[in-house]
Amino acid sequence: MSTIETKLAELGVTLPDAPAPAANYVPYVVIGDMVHVSGQISANADGLIIGKLGQDTDAEAGAAAAQTCAVNLLAQLKAACGGDIDRLVRVVKLVGFVNSTPEFTDQPKVINGASDFMVAALGDAGRHARSAVSAASLPFGVAVEIEAIFQIK
Repeated sequence: MSTIETKLAELGVTLPDAPAPAANYVPYVVIGDMVHVSGQISANADGLIIGKLGQDTDAEAGAAAAQTCAVNLLAQLKAACGGDIDRLVRVVKLVGFVNSTPEFTDQPKVINGASDFMVAALGDAGRHARSAVSAASLPFGVAVEIEAIFQIK
């Protein structure tokens, strides 16, 4: 088991197989030492995590949904690294989209679910630049979608 996967196991997380694309795109693109991972939606082994923040779900539930996106991002990263996730140097940037009402303004609290998880799992390598924005809707009605850029060796 890799060093990163050992830390994930300590956090109670096992990386799933990288989710397949839902449309006409690739899940990631590797350019030099950078991996650009397509948006990963809030979904886990139990299915889609749906909801509109500020209407039928709150920031705490949204943060949990964002953490599932982070797990899926790491699964894609592992696939991009040929199964060796320890090639990760750092998380460069996360861009988080929150399915929310116009009045909901806690998008940063929601995306903290992913940011906090990355730091807990990866230490300083998990610290990153970030955006957290509202979306009127997201694919399949999911609560959160996050894309990422990683640096690898």
